[in-house]
Amino acid sequence: MNTLVITRVAERQWHALDDDLVVGRGDASRRPDGRLFLSVDAWHDSVFERLAGAMLAALPRPLYTVVDEADLDLTARWRQTGLTTRRREWEYVMPSDTLPVPSPRGVTTLPIGTAELRPLRRLDRTIRAEIESSVGWDQMPAAVLSRPLDPARYVVAADSDAYVGLARLAAVAEAHPDRAHRRPRRQSPPRHCRALLAEVRRATHAGGAATVSAEVHEANTAAIALFEGAGARRHGSNLELVIR
Repeated sequence: MNTLVITRVAERQWHALDDDLVVGRGDASRRPDGRLFLSVDAWHDSVFERLAGAMLAALPRPLYTVVDEADLDLTARWRQTGLTTRRREWEYVMPSDTLPVPSPRGVTTLPIGTAELRPLRRLDRTIRAEIESSVGWDQMPAAVLSRPLDPARYVVAADSDAYVGLARLAAVAEAHPDRAHRRPRRQSPPRHCRALLAEVRRATHAGGAATVSAEVHEANTAAIALFEGAGARRHGSNLELVIR
């Protein structure tokens, strides 16, 4: 491809042109936490290298990308541009059907879609404050930052005074049409988490999905114990790469 030309077509978009034919695309998207994540779509290594190089030269660092760890070629391509591993998330998969798990004494598990918006917002604000004062947003999945709140996506644990824990259910129909995806949202007591997870699995089964999946940071031993204790199996892993 001696005639390869890299053109910046928008603020965070690039095209690779060979004789005016688009042979590759690069994109930088800003996540809700403010970080820039890169993606490159190109068949040939030389096109990938040129696109990635143009983006790395033009954009402010740090810059990030996420890859399936099993995709050795893509991972190697990004490493060759200078990115290194920042974190790993395990993907766990489990059947959606399950026996009910009793809620702890004094706590009620509200089925998906039945939570009231006002107390859900209060809990959401509490969770956000906890994240900001502890691990920080850069350790959280992008889905956690999603707004506005939609009660139809949440299973909630409530006591007599307030909501005390929740799980957010998000479909992943684009990649896995028969699965649902659970994003943990709070370090609730284990009994609360088990009851929330059981309700997520019940609701997912009722909605016609065969399995539930969740992504868990490799260092989150409590979450790993929760899912493995519920019979989940490790299905794969994603790497978040960074260049500073």
